[in-house]
Amino acid sequence: MRQLKVLSYNIQVGIDSHRFGHYVTRSWRHLFPSKQRQNNLHGVSKILKDYDIVALQEVDGGSLRSGFINQVQYLGDIGQFNAWYHQCNRNLGKIAQQSNGLLSRLPVSSITNHKLPGRIPGRGAIEAIFGENNIHLAVYVVHLSLGKKARAQQLHYLSTLLKKHPFVIILGDMNMLPEELKQWTQQNNLQIAGEKELVSTYPSWQPTTHIDHVLVSNNLSVTKTEVLPFRYSDHLPIAVTLDLPENLAQVLCSDGLEQKQEPDKALLE
Repeated sequence: MRQLKVLSYNIQVGIDSHRFGHYVTRSWRHLFPSKQRQNNLHGVSKILKDYDIVALQEVDGGSLRSGFINQVQYLGDIGQFNAWYHQCNRNLGKIAQQSNGLLSRLPVSSITNHKLPGRIPGRGAIEAIFGENNIHLAVYVVHLSLGKKARAQQLHYLSTLLKKHPFVIILGDMNMLPEELKQWTQQNNLQIAGEKELVSTYPSWQPTTHIDHVLVSNNLSVTKTEVLPFRYSDHLPIAVTLDLPENLAQVLCSDGLEQKQEPDKALLE
Protein backbone atom coordinates (compact mmCIF):
# COMPACT_ATOMS: atom_id res chain seq x y z
CA MET A 1 0.00 0.00 0.00
CA ARG A 2 1.39 3.38 -1.05
CA GLN A 3 0.88 6.38 1.23
CA LEU A 4 0.17 9.94 0.14
CA LYS A 5 0.90 12.87 2.46
CA VAL A 6 -1.02 16.11 1.97
CA LEU A 7 -1.09 19.40 3.87
CA SER A 8 -3.26 22.53 3.87
CA TYR A 9 -2.06 25.86 5.24
CA ASN A 10 -3.55 29.37 5.29
CA ILE A 11 -0.30 31.32 5.62
CA GLN A 12 -1.83 34.84 5.92
CA VAL A 13 0.71 36.09 3.32
CA GLY A 14 3.51 35.32 5.77
CA ILE A 15 2.22 37.42 8.67
CA ASP A 16 2.65 35.80 12.07
CA SER A 17 -0.14 36.71 14.50
CA HIS A 18 0.14 35.79 18.17
CA ARG A 19 -2.95 37.55 19.52
CA PHE A 20 -6.11 39.16 18.15
CA GLY A 21 -4.61 42.60 18.73
CA HIS A 22 -2.05 41.86 16.02
CA TYR A 23 -4.81 42.15 13.41
CA VAL A 24 -4.65 45.87 14.21
CA THR A 25 -1.03 46.47 15.17
CA ARG A 26 0.35 44.38 12.29
CA SER A 27 -2.29 45.31 9.73
CA TRP A 28 0.28 47.40 7.83
CA ARG A 29 1.96 44.15 6.79
CA HIS A 30 -1.01 43.45 4.52
CA LEU A 31 0.13 46.44 2.44
CA PHE A 32 3.88 46.79 2.93
CA PRO A 33 6.84 44.38 2.98
CA SER A 34 8.61 43.34 6.17
CA LYS A 35 11.76 41.37 6.92
CA GLN A 36 9.82 39.11 9.29
CA ARG A 37 7.54 37.99 6.44
CA GLN A 38 10.49 36.48 4.57
CA ASN A 39 11.71 34.77 7.74
CA ASN A 40 8.24 33.29 8.22
CA LEU A 41 8.14 32.04 4.63
CA HIS A 42 11.46 30.29 5.14
CA GLY A 43 10.00 28.64 8.23
CA VAL A 44 6.93 27.55 6.27
CA SER A 45 9.17 26.00 3.61
CA LYS A 46 10.73 23.71 6.20
CA ILE A 47 7.29 22.40 7.18
CA LEU A 48 6.38 21.51 3.60
CA LYS A 49 9.39 19.34 2.80
CA ASP A 50 7.76 16.09 3.95
CA TYR A 51 4.56 16.37 1.90
CA ASP A 52 3.58 15.22 -1.59
CA ILE A 53 0.78 17.74 -2.21
CA VAL A 54 0.39 21.10 -0.45
CA ALA A 55 -2.60 23.47 -0.60
CA LEU A 56 -1.96 27.11 0.28
CA GLN A 57 -4.42 29.88 1.00
CA GLU A 58 -3.82 33.61 1.47
CA VAL A 59 -0.58 33.62 -0.48
CA ASP A 60 0.64 36.63 -2.43
CA GLY A 61 1.37 36.33 -6.13
CA GLY A 62 4.10 38.97 -6.22
CA SER A 63 3.18 42.49 -5.09
CA LEU A 64 4.59 45.28 -2.95
CA ARG A 65 3.69 43.64 0.35
CA SER A 66 5.60 40.45 -0.51
CA GLY A 67 8.59 42.31 -1.90
CA PHE A 68 7.33 41.37 -5.39
CA ILE A 69 7.98 37.70 -4.61
CA ASN A 70 5.46 35.15 -5.82
CA GLN A 71 5.13 33.25 -2.56
CA VAL A 72 3.83 30.09 -4.25
CA GLN A 73 6.82 30.00 -6.59
CA TYR A 74 9.20 30.76 -3.73
CA LEU A 75 7.88 27.89 -1.62
CA GLY A 76 7.78 25.57 -4.63
CA ASP A 77 11.36 26.34 -5.61
CA ILE A 78 12.93 26.22 -2.16
CA GLY A 79 11.00 23.03 -1.36
CA GLN A 80 12.08 21.41 -4.65
CA PHE A 81 8.52 20.57 -5.66
CA ASN A 82 8.02 19.22 -9.17
CA ALA A 83 5.20 21.65 -9.96
CA TRP A 84 3.57 24.73 -8.50
CA TYR A 85 0.46 26.65 -9.47
CA HIS A 86 -0.75 30.10 -8.43
CA GLN A 87 -4.39 31.22 -8.70
CA CYS A 88 -4.90 34.96 -8.17
CA ASN A 89 -8.41 35.64 -6.86
CA ARG A 90 -8.10 39.30 -5.84
CA ASN A 91 -5.83 41.31 -8.08
CA LEU A 92 -5.06 44.69 -6.54
CA GLY A 93 -2.18 45.33 -8.90
CA LYS A 94 1.11 46.21 -7.25
CA ILE A 95 -0.56 46.48 -3.82
CA ALA A 96 -1.69 42.87 -3.35
CA GLN A 97 -2.19 39.62 -5.27
CA GLN A 98 -4.39 37.52 -2.96
CA SER A 99 -4.15 33.92 -4.13
CA ASN A 100 -4.51 30.20 -3.62
CA GLY A 101 -1.58 27.94 -4.38
CA LEU A 102 -0.80 24.30 -5.13
CA LEU A 103 2.55 22.55 -4.71
CA SER A 104 3.08 19.00 -5.95
CA ARG A 105 5.85 16.43 -6.07
CA LEU A 106 3.72 14.44 -8.53
CA PRO A 107 3.26 15.32 -12.19
CA VAL A 108 -0.08 17.06 -12.71
CA SER A 109 -2.11 15.91 -15.71
CA SER A 110 -4.26 19.04 -15.86
CA ILE A 111 -5.12 22.21 -13.97
CA THR A 112 -8.43 24.07 -14.06
CA ASN A 113 -9.23 27.42 -12.46
CA HIS A 114 -12.71 27.77 -11.00
CA LYS A 115 -14.25 31.04 -9.86
CA LEU A 116 -16.52 30.32 -6.91
CA PRO A 117 -19.92 32.06 -6.73
CA GLY A 118 -20.76 34.69 -4.15
CA ARG A 119 -22.02 38.25 -3.83
CA ILE A 120 -18.47 39.53 -3.27
CA PRO A 121 -16.03 38.26 -5.94
CA GLY A 122 -12.59 36.96 -5.08
CA ARG A 123 -13.00 33.31 -4.13
CA GLY A 124 -11.68 30.48 -6.26
CA ALA A 125 -10.81 26.81 -6.42
CA ILE A 126 -7.86 25.10 -8.07
CA GLU A 127 -8.66 21.71 -9.62
CA ALA A 128 -5.65 19.46 -10.22
CA ILE A 129 -5.92 16.03 -11.84
CA PHE A 130 -3.34 13.32 -11.15
CA GLY A 131 -3.49 10.30 -13.44
CA GLU A 132 -5.76 9.91 -16.44
CA ASN A 133 -8.95 8.33 -17.75
CA ASN A 134 -10.96 6.24 -15.28
CA ILE A 135 -8.29 6.02 -12.59
CA HIS A 136 -7.27 9.45 -11.39
CA LEU A 137 -7.19 11.66 -8.32
CA ALA A 138 -8.85 15.09 -8.32
CA VAL A 139 -7.42 17.56 -5.80
CA TYR A 140 -9.14 20.86 -5.01
CA VAL A 141 -7.60 23.84 -3.21
CA VAL A 142 -10.28 26.16 -1.82
CA HIS A 143 -10.79 29.14 0.44
CA LEU A 144 -14.49 29.61 1.11
CA SER A 145 -16.27 32.83 2.05
CA LEU A 146 -17.01 34.09 5.53
CA GLY A 147 -20.74 34.46 4.77
CA LYS A 148 -23.01 31.45 5.24
CA LYS A 149 -25.08 32.08 2.09
CA ALA A 150 -22.00 32.43 -0.10
CA ARG A 151 -20.47 29.27 1.36
CA ALA A 152 -23.64 27.33 0.55
CA GLN A 153 -23.44 28.52 -3.06
CA GLN A 154 -19.78 27.59 -3.24
CA LEU A 155 -20.35 24.11 -1.83
CA HIS A 156 -23.16 23.56 -4.32
CA TYR A 157 -20.82 24.55 -7.14
CA LEU A 158 -18.14 22.17 -5.86
CA SER A 159 -20.71 19.35 -5.77
CA THR A 160 -21.21 19.71 -9.52
CA LEU A 161 -17.49 19.14 -10.06
CA LEU A 162 -16.98 16.06 -7.89
CA LYS A 163 -19.30 13.54 -9.52
CA LYS A 164 -17.03 12.73 -12.47
CA HIS A 165 -13.99 11.86 -10.36
CA PRO A 166 -13.35 8.42 -8.77
CA PHE A 167 -11.02 9.77 -6.05
CA VAL A 168 -11.21 13.26 -4.53
CA ILE A 169 -9.33 15.33 -1.94
CA ILE A 170 -10.46 18.86 -1.03
CA LEU A 171 -8.09 20.98 1.03
CA GLY A 172 -8.45 24.48 2.37
CA ASP A 173 -9.72 27.11 4.74
CA MET A 174 -13.47 26.53 4.60
CA ASN A 175 -14.54 28.87 7.39
CA MET A 176 -16.86 26.10 8.59
CA LEU A 177 -16.92 23.76 11.57
CA PRO A 178 -17.10 19.99 10.99
CA GLU A 179 -20.75 19.86 12.07
CA GLU A 180 -21.60 22.48 9.43
CA LEU A 181 -19.88 20.40 6.75
CA LYS A 182 -21.22 17.02 7.84
CA GLN A 183 -24.37 16.85 5.71
CA TRP A 184 -22.62 18.12 2.59
CA THR A 185 -19.77 15.64 2.93
CA GLN A 186 -22.20 12.75 3.39
CA GLN A 187 -24.12 13.79 0.28
CA ASN A 188 -20.90 13.83 -1.72
CA ASN A 189 -19.38 10.60 -0.36
CA LEU A 190 -16.64 12.41 1.51
CA GLN A 191 -15.17 12.11 4.99
CA ILE A 192 -13.74 14.87 7.18
CA ALA A 193 -10.19 14.00 8.14
CA GLY A 194 -9.67 14.56 11.85
CA GLU A 195 -13.36 14.84 12.66
CA LYS A 196 -13.15 12.29 15.48
CA GLU A 197 -9.90 13.73 16.82
CA LEU A 198 -11.53 17.18 17.21
CA VAL A 199 -8.46 18.95 15.88
CA SER A 200 -8.45 22.76 15.97
CA THR A 201 -6.58 25.05 13.57
CA TYR A 202 -7.61 28.60 14.51
CA PRO A 203 -6.43 30.89 16.01
CA SER A 204 -2.85 29.64 15.94
CA TRP A 205 -1.94 31.05 19.37
CA GLN A 206 -4.88 29.36 21.14
CA PRO A 207 -6.67 27.06 18.69
CA THR A 208 -10.31 26.44 19.53
CA THR A 209 -12.01 25.94 16.14
CA HIS A 210 -11.57 23.49 13.27
CA ILE A 211 -12.14 25.55 10.11
CA ASP A 212 -9.23 24.31 7.98
CA HIS A 213 -10.10 20.94 6.49
CA VAL A 214 -8.99 18.03 4.38
CA LEU A 215 -12.02 16.26 2.90
CA VAL A 216 -11.37 12.84 1.41
CA SER A 217 -13.34 10.37 -0.69
CA ASN A 218 -14.80 7.51 1.31
CA ASN A 219 -12.84 5.11 -0.90
CA LEU A 220 -9.55 6.55 0.44
CA SER A 221 -8.27 5.56 3.87
CA VAL A 222 -7.12 8.27 6.29
CA THR A 223 -4.41 6.84 8.55
CA LYS A 224 -3.26 9.99 10.31
CA THR A 225 -4.48 13.55 10.84
CA GLU A 226 -2.50 16.13 12.74
CA VAL A 227 -2.40 19.86 13.29
CA LEU A 228 1.20 21.02 13.28
CA PRO A 229 2.31 23.44 16.05
CA PHE A 230 3.93 26.05 13.80
CA ARG A 231 2.78 29.62 14.33
CA TYR A 232 3.87 31.41 11.16
CA SER A 233 0.29 32.59 10.51
CA ASP A 234 -3.00 33.10 12.31
CA HIS A 235 -3.89 29.53 11.25
CA LEU A 236 -2.15 26.23 11.96
CA PRO A 237 -1.38 23.78 9.14
CA ILE A 238 -3.37 20.55 8.96
CA ALA A 239 -1.65 17.43 7.60
CA VAL A 240 -3.17 14.12 6.53
CA THR A 241 -1.62 10.79 5.57
CA LEU A 242 -3.64 8.53 3.26
CA ASP A 243 -3.38 4.89 2.27
CA LEU A 244 -4.11 4.66 -1.45
CA PRO A 245 -5.99 1.74 -3.02
CA GLU A 246 -3.80 -0.42 -5.23
CA ASN A 247 -5.19 0.74 -8.58
CA LEU A 248 -4.68 4.42 -7.77
CA ALA A 249 -1.30 3.79 -6.15
CA GLN A 250 -0.06 2.10 -9.33
CA VAL A 251 -1.11 5.06 -11.46
CA LEU A 252 0.46 7.65 -9.17
CA CYS A 253 3.63 5.62 -8.70
CA SER A 254 4.06 5.23 -12.45
CA ASP A 255 3.47 8.98 -12.76
CA GLY A 256 6.14 9.84 -10.26
CA LEU A 257 5.20 9.19 -6.63
CA GLU A 258 8.53 7.42 -6.36
CA GLN A 259 10.37 9.27 -9.12
CA LYS A 260 11.92 12.75 -8.94
CA GLN A 261 11.29 14.83 -12.08
CA GLU A 262 12.16 18.32 -13.25
CA PRO A 263 9.53 20.99 -12.46
CA ASP A 264 6.66 21.08 -14.94
CA LYS A 265 7.18 24.40 -16.71
CA ALA A 266 3.62 24.33 -18.06
CA LEU A 267 2.31 24.84 -14.54
CA LEU A 268 4.65 27.65 -13.53
CA GLU A 269 2.20 30.56 -13.41
